[in-house]
Amino acid sequence: MEYQFLIDTYETERMKTLSAWSMFQDEDMHVRPRPNDRRGRNALEHMVHQCMSENLWFRNMLEIDVGAPPLPKQESRLEFIKRYAEDSLKRLAALQKTDKAWWEKVMPFFDAKRSKAWIMTRRITHSAHHRGQLTVMLRMLGREIYSTYGPSADTGGLMIHNAPTIYPYPTIEALIDGESRGGIKAPLPGPGDKPCTERPDDGS
Repeated sequence: MEYQFLIDTYETERMKTLSAWSMFQDEDMHVRPRPNDRRGRNALEHMVHQCMSENLWFRNMLEIDVGAPPLPKQESRLEFIKRYAEDSLKRLAALQKTDKAWWEKVMPFFDAKRSKAWIMTRRITHSAHHRGQLTVMLRMLGREIYSTYGPSADTGGLMIHNAPTIYPYPTIEALIDGESRGGIKAPLPGPGDKPCTERPDDGS
Protein backbone atom coordinates (compact mmCIF):
# COMPACT_ATOMS: atom_id res chain seq x y z
CA MET A 1 0.00 0.00 0.00
CA GLU A 2 1.40 3.35 -1.11
CA TYR A 3 0.89 5.01 2.27
CA GLN A 4 2.22 2.28 4.57
CA PHE A 5 5.25 4.47 5.27
CA LEU A 6 3.01 6.98 7.06
CA ILE A 7 1.61 4.25 9.29
CA ASP A 8 5.11 2.98 10.01
CA THR A 9 6.29 6.52 10.78
CA TYR A 10 3.41 7.17 13.19
CA GLU A 11 4.27 3.93 14.99
CA THR A 12 7.83 5.10 15.61
CA GLU A 13 6.73 8.65 16.44
CA ARG A 14 4.62 7.31 19.32
CA MET A 15 7.76 5.88 20.86
CA LYS A 16 9.78 9.05 20.28
CA THR A 17 7.17 11.25 21.97
CA LEU A 18 6.86 8.97 24.97
CA SER A 19 10.63 8.61 25.22
CA ALA A 20 10.99 12.40 25.38
CA TRP A 21 8.39 12.57 28.15
CA SER A 22 10.18 9.86 30.10
CA MET A 23 13.38 11.95 30.21
CA PHE A 24 11.71 14.57 32.40
CA GLN A 25 11.50 14.29 36.17
CA ASP A 26 8.26 14.93 38.04
CA GLU A 27 9.67 18.15 39.49
CA ASP A 28 10.27 19.50 35.95
CA MET A 29 6.61 19.58 34.96
CA HIS A 30 5.93 23.23 35.85
CA VAL A 31 9.31 24.73 35.00
CA ARG A 32 9.27 27.32 32.21
CA PRO A 33 12.24 28.10 29.94
CA ARG A 34 12.12 31.62 31.40
CA PRO A 35 10.33 31.61 34.77
CA ASN A 36 8.38 34.85 34.32
CA ASP A 37 7.60 34.48 30.61
CA ARG A 38 4.41 32.51 29.93
CA ARG A 39 5.09 32.40 26.19
CA GLY A 40 7.26 29.34 26.69
CA ARG A 41 5.26 26.21 27.53
CA ASN A 42 6.30 24.11 30.49
CA ALA A 43 6.44 20.31 30.17
CA LEU A 44 2.91 19.88 31.54
CA GLU A 45 1.51 22.29 28.96
CA HIS A 46 3.41 20.49 26.19
CA MET A 47 1.87 17.17 27.21
CA VAL A 48 -1.62 18.68 27.40
CA HIS A 49 -1.17 20.22 23.95
CA GLN A 50 0.12 16.97 22.43
CA CYS A 51 -2.81 14.96 23.76
CA MET A 52 -5.49 17.52 22.93
CA SER A 53 -4.25 18.59 19.50
CA GLU A 54 -3.63 15.03 18.32
CA ASN A 55 -7.10 14.02 19.49
CA LEU A 56 -8.66 16.93 17.56
CA TRP A 57 -6.65 16.31 14.39
CA PHE A 58 -7.49 12.62 14.32
CA ARG A 59 -11.19 13.10 15.11
CA ASN A 60 -11.91 16.08 12.87
CA MET A 61 -9.42 15.69 10.01
CA LEU A 62 -8.64 11.96 9.89
CA GLU A 63 -12.01 10.60 11.10
CA ILE A 64 -10.46 8.43 13.82
CA ASP A 65 -12.04 8.73 17.26
CA VAL A 66 -10.58 6.57 20.05
CA GLY A 67 -13.64 7.22 22.24
CA ALA A 68 -11.66 8.36 25.26
CA PRO A 69 -10.95 11.66 26.99
CA PRO A 70 -7.65 13.02 25.66
CA LEU A 71 -6.30 13.96 29.09
CA PRO A 72 -5.67 11.75 32.14
CA LYS A 73 -7.74 12.31 35.28
CA GLN A 74 -4.57 12.95 37.24
CA GLU A 75 -2.25 15.23 35.28
CA SER A 76 1.05 13.70 36.36
CA ARG A 77 3.92 12.80 34.06
CA LEU A 78 3.33 9.05 34.37
CA GLU A 79 -0.41 9.36 33.78
CA PHE A 80 0.17 11.44 30.66
CA ILE A 81 2.53 8.72 29.42
CA LYS A 82 -0.11 6.04 30.03
CA ARG A 83 -2.92 8.09 28.45
CA TYR A 84 -1.00 8.95 25.29
CA ALA A 85 0.35 5.40 24.96
CA GLU A 86 -3.16 3.94 25.10
CA ASP A 87 -4.82 6.44 22.77
CA SER A 88 -2.03 6.48 20.20
CA LEU A 89 -2.05 2.68 20.10
CA LYS A 90 -5.75 2.78 19.22
CA ARG A 91 -5.03 5.33 16.48
CA LEU A 92 -2.28 3.11 15.13
CA ALA A 93 -4.65 0.14 15.03
CA ALA A 94 -7.18 2.22 13.07
CA LEU A 95 -4.51 3.42 10.64
CA GLN A 96 -3.45 -0.16 9.99
CA LYS A 97 -6.94 -0.87 8.60
CA THR A 98 -6.91 1.94 6.04
CA ASP A 99 -6.53 1.70 2.27
CA LYS A 100 -5.40 3.94 -0.59
CA ALA A 101 -8.82 5.57 -0.96
CA TRP A 102 -8.88 6.48 2.74
CA TRP A 103 -5.52 8.24 2.52
CA GLU A 104 -6.49 10.17 -0.61
CA LYS A 105 -9.80 11.41 0.74
CA VAL A 106 -9.83 15.23 0.96
CA MET A 107 -10.76 16.69 4.33
CA PRO A 108 -11.00 20.18 5.84
CA PHE A 109 -7.65 21.35 7.22
CA PHE A 110 -8.31 24.58 9.13
CA ASP A 111 -9.25 27.02 6.31
CA ALA A 112 -8.02 24.73 3.50
CA LYS A 113 -8.74 21.24 2.16
CA ARG A 114 -6.07 18.57 1.98
CA SER A 115 -5.77 14.81 1.55
CA LYS A 116 -5.50 12.68 4.67
CA ALA A 117 -1.97 11.71 3.57
CA TRP A 118 -1.00 15.40 3.53
CA ILE A 119 -2.67 15.99 6.91
CA MET A 120 -0.91 13.01 8.47
CA THR A 121 2.44 14.27 7.22
CA ARG A 122 1.76 17.62 8.87
CA ARG A 123 0.65 15.87 12.09
CA ILE A 124 3.94 14.00 12.27
CA THR A 125 6.00 17.14 11.69
CA HIS A 126 3.86 19.03 14.22
CA SER A 127 4.68 16.47 16.90
CA ALA A 128 8.36 16.46 15.95
CA HIS A 129 8.44 20.26 16.27
CA HIS A 130 7.17 20.11 19.85
CA ARG A 131 9.49 17.23 20.70
CA GLY A 132 12.40 19.41 19.57
CA GLN A 133 11.28 22.10 22.00
CA LEU A 134 11.15 19.52 24.77
CA THR A 135 14.69 18.31 24.16
CA VAL A 136 15.94 21.90 24.41
CA MET A 137 14.12 22.18 27.74
CA LEU A 138 15.72 18.94 28.92
CA ARG A 139 19.17 20.35 28.17
CA MET A 140 18.30 23.57 30.04
CA LEU A 141 17.19 21.48 33.02
CA GLY A 142 20.45 19.54 32.98
CA ARG A 143 18.76 16.22 32.17
CA GLU A 144 20.37 13.48 30.11
CA ILE A 145 19.06 13.25 26.56
CA TYR A 146 18.67 9.90 24.87
CA SER A 147 18.32 9.38 21.13
CA THR A 148 15.22 10.57 19.35
CA TYR A 149 16.49 9.82 15.82
CA GLY A 150 20.22 9.23 16.12
CA PRO A 151 23.03 9.81 18.60
CA SER A 152 22.89 12.62 21.14
CA ALA A 153 25.68 14.23 23.15
CA ASP A 154 24.81 11.87 26.00
CA THR A 155 24.88 8.73 23.83
CA GLY A 156 28.40 9.48 22.62
CA GLY A 157 28.28 12.62 20.50
CA LEU A 158 28.37 12.74 16.71
CA MET A 159 27.54 9.95 14.28
CA ILE A 160 30.85 10.58 12.45
CA HIS A 161 32.58 9.50 15.66
CA ASN A 162 30.57 6.25 15.66
CA ALA A 163 28.37 7.32 18.56
CA PRO A 164 25.52 4.85 19.09
CA THR A 165 21.78 5.43 19.01
CA ILE A 166 20.41 4.65 22.48
CA TYR A 167 16.75 4.92 23.40
CA PRO A 168 15.73 5.02 27.07
CA TYR A 169 13.60 1.87 26.66
CA PRO A 170 13.27 -0.77 23.93
CA THR A 171 9.45 -0.76 23.88
CA ILE A 172 6.56 1.35 25.12
CA GLU A 173 5.56 -1.45 27.48
CA ALA A 174 9.05 -1.42 29.01
CA LEU A 175 8.91 2.38 29.22
CA ILE A 176 5.66 2.39 31.20
CA ASP A 177 6.87 -0.42 33.45
CA GLY A 178 10.23 1.25 34.04
CA GLU A 179 8.81 4.70 34.73
CA SER A 180 6.18 3.17 37.04
CA ARG A 181 9.10 1.86 39.10
CA GLY A 182 10.93 5.16 39.28
CA GLY A 183 12.86 4.97 36.01
CA ILE A 184 14.95 2.07 34.72
CA LYS A 185 16.44 3.57 31.58
CA ALA A 186 19.32 2.23 29.53
CA PRO A 187 22.78 3.37 30.71
CA LEU A 188 24.41 6.22 28.80
CA PRO A 189 28.11 6.51 27.93
CA GLY A 190 28.19 10.32 27.92
CA PRO A 191 29.85 12.51 25.28
CA GLY A 192 33.26 10.87 25.35
CA ASP A 193 36.51 12.65 24.52
CA LYS A 194 35.49 14.14 21.15
CA PRO A 195 33.50 17.35 20.51
CA CYS A 196 29.69 16.99 20.38
CA THR A 197 29.44 19.57 17.60
CA GLU A 198 30.97 20.17 14.18
CA ARG A 199 31.89 23.70 15.32
CA PRO A 200 33.37 23.31 18.81
CA ASP A 201 34.53 26.35 20.76
CA ASP A 202 38.28 26.96 20.72
CA GLY A 203 40.02 24.72 23.18
CA SER A 204 37.16 22.17 23.52
